[in-house]
Amino acid sequence: MTHVPPPRLALLGGGFSTEEDGLLDDWLLSHARTPRPRICFLPTASGDAPTYVERFRAAFRTRPSCTPSVLPLFQRDLDDEALRAFLLAQDVVYVGGGNTANLLAVWRVHGVDRILREAYDRGTLLCGISAGANCWAEASHTDSFGPLTSLPDGLGLLAGSVCPHYDSEPGRRPSYRSAVRSGALPAGWALDDGTGALFTDGRLTETVTRVPGAQVYRVEGDGGVRERALPCRLLAPAPEAGP
Repeated sequence: MTHVPPPRLALLGGGFSTEEDGLLDDWLLSHARTPRPRICFLPTASGDAPTYVERFRAAFRTRPSCTPSVLPLFQRDLDDEALRAFLLAQDVVYVGGGNTANLLAVWRVHGVDRILREAYDRGTLLCGISAGANCWAEASHTDSFGPLTSLPDGLGLLAGSVCPHYDSEPGRRPSYRSAVRSGALPAGWALDDGTGALFTDGRLTETVTRVPGAQVYRVEGDGGVRERALPCRLLAPAPEAGP
């Protein structure tokens, strides 16, 4: 009988699109269910931007430890059956940044939201940065509509809310704290750039950072706002092989 790992997803504060050291990407691949995982990039939130797709291909095609692919939806080639089979065959689904609200709308039109839920239950590691982190939660803090605002919408695979770019974009931190304090957003997780958070069956099981001092936070309301920094393991480059 084939072993099915528990449902897992990862929120990323960086990766191939913002960094060149590959530390967060290596950490991500280390949690895949197979030694040579099939990893599929969904660039939907950026409108399948060609430069974003090429950055993904450049970052992963030279890695002997994975088999990369890309799923475009704005020029879709696969029928419903082939689309489902393709996504369910992936070990990792990596969602790029962009517009969270548009991402969710396009996925629902194509039925990708339902397939990703099925893949999650079957052990595919779901992950992403920015909009690609927001989408997995019940709600998120987003600039999808211009100014920063609350989006009480998401796939709901992770309870609560998510706020990316917590330390790098002006207004993110006070705006998210205010939204949680007022109840506009449920309690949730905020990520500094350069960090990663792994959730197993809905529970936080690991936090890492490639930047000393960058952190993942738990932010809760209930009459006020409480922000708790979580310890993050500092990622380090693998030692170079000897001669």
